[in-house]
Amino acid sequence: MAYAYDSTVSEAIKRAGLPKSHKVHWSPARKAEVVRAVRDELITFDEARGRYLLSRSEFREWEEKVDRESQRENA
Repeated sequence: MAYAYDSTVSEAIKRAGLPKSHKVHWSPARKAEVVRAVRDELITFDEARGRYLLSRSEFREWEEKVDRESQRENA
């Protein structure tokens, strides 16, 4: 669990500014926010997968796109 023991995943998601559920328009910026939240251990991959109905391969695609964008910005 990446958040404080006296906190909930809902509170961690709210603090990170992430969508509350999968019922949103998944813009590239929102996808990147979820990837960063998992990488920064604000929420776990399993929590993100359950809340946003993600498969491992879909999340991996999001990560690859975030990495490509980051490389482009740093070039």
